[in-house]
Order: sequence, then structure tokens, then C-alpha cells
Amino acid sequence: MSIAPGLLARGPWETEQVDVAWRADPFEPEQATVTAADLALDALRQRGSPSHDGLAARLAGYDAGRGRLALELQPVRWALRLVTENASSSMAVLCVVRAGDGRWLAGRRAAWLASWPGRWALGAGGSVEVDENPTDTLTRELREEWAVDPERLSVEALVMLPSSMALLVGLAWLPDGAAVSPDDEHDEFNWWPADVDRWPDEADEPLRRMAALLASA
Repeated sequence: MSIAPGLLARGPWETEQVDVAWRADPFEPEQATVTAADLALDALRQRGSPSHDGLAARLAGYDAGRGRLALELQPVRWALRLVTENASSSMAVLCVVRAGDGRWLAGRRAAWLASWPGRWALGAGGSVEVDENPTDTLTRELREEWAVDPERLSVEALVMLPSSMALLVGLAWLPDGAAVSPDDEHDEFNWWPADVDRWPDEADEPLRRMAALLASA
């Protein structure tokens, strides 16, 4: 199943309204895609990334209706997400984080990372492990990257990026007074103002579009 880039489904959904079914058969890409993944993984390791290949999730299908989001997931080789021309619908999550007063948590990603190295990003993100519910991935990544748990969490959107990477977007609100502690995937972090128009220059256009999408809910 080939899924065109764009906004596939718009929530919000509670985590309990996201249904997940895993296929048993791993995805088998074409040899050209395998070769491209091998080259990308080798280049990643040569620049110092400790990334190890393995299995993750891909979006095989979805359905949004009747107040629920149904995801059909399939095991896929992790390195296929590195193929920028065709990531084979590899699945990732983005957990955007806001403080109780509306500020947005932003972190600059370390130079050794596989995705967005040296760029600013909102919240936490990562790949979905085999047999994992992506709603659990949102809280796992938030805990691993920022050592914090949300007061409330919603699933906001399912997006297919131009690289054919599927992205499940969640929005986490932290309790008043919560303190974050970044892991080594971030070399700097800051709380950006609730008003996106007041964001600093390092906030690029994709980040502003994502915030606008979430703020419109």
C-alpha cells in the first residue's frame, strides 16, 4: 500500500481511541531500497552515530472514523527510514511538549543523530518498536529524552512526510512546576513562548507549521 504525502488523519484522539494491529509478515523492500539503506547506515556510523540496525514499525494501513484511529503496522528494517527518497512508510512518533502556561519545549538535536542533526525540534521523537503501541512510544520517548511524564496526552495527527516516513503526532501537557532533564540526544534546550509569533530565529518554518496545526485544535 503506497500512501501519498500529507495530513492523513486529524484528531485529537485519546490514547484509548487508537487501535493497533500488527501484521506478522515483515516488509520486504526492493533490492535498490536495501542497498540505499545499507549505504545510509554506513555513512551514519562513519560520522559517529551509535545507531544499530534492527526491526521497527511501518504503517501498512490506517482508518480514521467513528471517533477512533486504527493503525495497521508491520515489522520493517529500521535502516529503511534513512532512505530519504523512500523511507517505505517507516513509522515514527513526535511527542510535542507544552508547559501548563502554554510554552513549547524545544531542543537542539545532537550532531551524531540519524535525523535532524544539529537542528531544533519540538519535544521528543523516535521509532516505534515491534509490537509496541505508538501511543506508548510517545510516553516512552518523552521519558527517555526529557525524564518527565505528561499530565495529559492526546494523539493529534497522522502525517506522511515527503520522504515516505509516517509520523504519529502527540501533544503532551506537563504539570505545573515539572522540570525536564535532557538526555545526550540534545545539546541545548529552551522553552519557547506560547505565542508562535514570538519564537526565536532558530525556529524554522516546519516547526512553526506544526505548532500552528496543534494550536488550531
